[in-house]
Amino acid sequence: MNARDLLAGIVLGLAWSPLQGQAPAPPDTAAPQLSLPDALRLAESRSEAVGIARADVTRARGERRRARSGYFPQLTGTASYQRTLRSQFSVFRSVEDTTTAAPPRECARFTPQPSQTVDERLAALEDAVACATASDPFASFRNLPFGRENTYRFGLSASQALFTGGRLGGQSQAADAGLRSAELGVTAARAATLLDVAAAYYDATLGDRLVGIAEATLRQADTTLAQTTLARDVGDQSEFELLRARVTRDNQRPIVIQRRAERDLAYVRLRQLLDLPLSQPLTLTTELGDTTLLAAPELAALVPAPGDTVVDRRVVVRQAAEAVTSQRGQLRAARAQRLPQLTLSSDFADFGYPGNGSPFGTDYISDWTVSVGLSLPLFTGGRIKGEVESARAGVEQAELRLKQTRERAQLDSRNAQLQLEAAVAAWAASAGTEEQAARAYEIADLRYREGLSTQTELNDSRIQLAQAQSTRARAARDLQLARARVALLPVLPLTSGAAAPVAAAAGSSVGAGDAAGAVTLPAATIPGVPGGDAFR
Repeated sequence: MNARDLLAGIVLGLAWSPLQGQAPAPPDTAAPQLSLPDALRLAESRSEAVGIARADVTRARGERRRARSGYFPQLTGTASYQRTLRSQFSVFRSVEDTTTAAPPRECARFTPQPSQTVDERLAALEDAVACATASDPFASFRNLPFGRENTYRFGLSASQALFTGGRLGGQSQAADAGLRSAELGVTAARAATLLDVAAAYYDATLGDRLVGIAEATLRQADTTLAQTTLARDVGDQSEFELLRARVTRDNQRPIVIQRRAERDLAYVRLRQLLDLPLSQPLTLTTELGDTTLLAAPELAALVPAPGDTVVDRRVVVRQAAEAVTSQRGQLRAARAQRLPQLTLSSDFADFGYPGNGSPFGTDYISDWTVSVGLSLPLFTGGRIKGEVESARAGVEQAELRLKQTRERAQLDSRNAQLQLEAAVAAWAASAGTEEQAARAYEIADLRYREGLSTQTELNDSRIQLAQAQSTRARAARDLQLARARVALLPVLPLTSGAAAPVAAAAGSSVGAGDAAGAVTLPAATIPGVPGGDAFR
C-alpha cells in the first residue's frame, strides 16, 4: 500500500458514527457545513507545508539535472564584433592602398614595353613584383588580419568529459538521494497536515461538546436556584441553601464564557489550517465518533508489531538513509579530484575583416581545432585533502544520525502503540459512566425536590455528570487521533520529545471545579508540524 492509498483510507476511516448519549447543538443552517473528509482534502490542497515540500522536490530535480549534465556534450555558440581604434600594426597599409600605390622607382626598369613579346612582358611583370617585394619587406603581411579596424567572429565550441575519476558519478549519486529524500518529505508533510487538521477538527468538535456540557450545567444550576428560591419563599429552605444555589449558579457563568473562548480559538485554528477567513462561520458535521465500531480484530490490525520492520518503513528513517547515500556520493566526488581528468574539445570559428564595418558581403576565414586535454592536480596546498576529510566526516555524521533516528523511531512507534492502547482503555472505562451519572443526577434532583436530600448531594451528582460527559468526549477525541496517528505512523515525522500517553489526559481524575465544566481543552499539539511539539 502506498502513501496515497494510506492517506485516503485514513480520511474515510475517520468519519465515524456520532457519539452515543450526546445531543449536539443543532447546526446553523446559514453556515456552510464541513465534514472531516472535506476538511482534509481542502487542507491538503491549501497547505503551506505541503507546498514548501513540493518546492523542495522541484529544486532537487533541478540539482539532479545539473549534476547529470556533465555526462553529455557541452556545446556553446559565440558571436563577437571588435573595433580597433589604435593598433601596433597600423604601420602596415591596407590592401586597398597596396593596389593603388605606385611601384618603387628602382623597379621602373621592369615595366613591360609594347614592343616586347607576351613571354617577355610576363617575365617583366614577375621581375617587377619581385623587385617591389624586395624593396618592401612588409608587403607579404598586408593581407593578414593584424591591425584590421573591424573584426567579426562567429564560433562554436564543444567539449565532452571522457574520464572524471568518479566525480560525475558521485555528484549524481548525491543528487539522486536528495531527490528521493525530498519526495519522502512531501509524503511526510501531507501526513502531518492530515493529522494536524484532524486534531484541529476534533478539538473544535470537542469544544462544541464542552460548551454544551457547561451550558447544560448552567441551566441545571439555574433550575436548582429557581427551586431553592421558591422553597425559600414558602419557608421550606433556609437562607444558607439559597446562597449556596446562587453561588453555584454564578460560578458556572465564567466557566461557560471560558468554554466558549476555547471553542472559538479551536475554530480559529481550524480556519487557519483550511486557509479560510477567520470570520467565516462553520458547521462541523462529523461528530466525535463512537469507537465501539472498532472491533478488537480491526483495531489489532492497525497496531504495529514491535520490531525493525515498522521502523525501517518510517519516512524519517528512509530520509536519514538517503542522507547517508548523499554524503557517500559527495565523498566519492571529493576523492575523484585526485585522479586525472580527460576531456575532448573542439573549437570552430569564422573570422571576417570587412573594411566598411558591415558583416555582410565579406570573405570569412575558418579556423577549426580538435584537442584532447589531460589535467592532473600535482599540488593544491592541501585543498583536496581537506575536502576529502570534510566529506568523510559528513558520512560518519550521517551514519550516526541514521542510527539515532532509527532508535528514536523505534521509541516513537512504541509510544504511539502505548498511546493507542491507553486511549482504547480510557474509552472502554468511560463506557456506561455517562448514562449512570445521568441517572444518578435524575434521582438526586428528584430527592432534592422532594426534600429527601440536601443541595450538597445534588451538586455532587451534577459534578459527577459533567465529569463523566467531559471524560467520555475527551476519550472519543483522543481515541480518534491515536488511531489516526498509528495508521499514519510510517509517513509521520518524529515527535520532538517524549509524549505522554493519551490516557493521561483522558482518564485522569478531574477535580470538583473541572467537573463543573472547568475542564481544560486539550491543545492541538501535533508531532512534526509547526505549532505542536508532542502528541498529548
